[in-house]
Amino acid sequence: MRNKFLGGGEQGYNPLRKLKVILSGLRFAVMYDFSVEYKLVVSAIIIIFAIIFERWIDAQMLLLATGLVLMAELFNSAIEAICDFIEPNKNEKIRAIKDIAAAAVAVIMVIWVIIVIRDIVAIFGVLSERWRG
Repeated sequence: MRNKFLGGGEQGYNPLRKLKVILSGLRFAVMYDFSVEYKLVVSAIIIIFAIIFERWIDAQMLLLATGLVLMAELFNSAIEAICDFIEPNKNEKIRAIKDIAAAAVAVIMVIWVIIVIRDIVAIFGVLSERWRG
């Protein structure tokens, strides 16, 4: 796709090529970043149980929180990679940039953990009700 601002790249918009780039980035993040991988797995398991037990709001909240935490993780990984590319040696300014990016992940991570715990408790509540009677 042609870059509007820099004037480089290929002419025209191709949605399939764009989708290929998106999936490639997600695959790379899942394969090489454990923090992305485990969040996806934990969220997927809980969302499946929430759907099975028809806890629609729980599933939607966790889907939203997972999307936000993954987005923050992806931005954090990209920022860290750019910083390492620009300055491979130790640098206090680069350290501060990386710390700020990590703090952004931590903010949404707290929300994700709260939602995950809440959903697990809700699902166990439904399971215990079904086992009792």
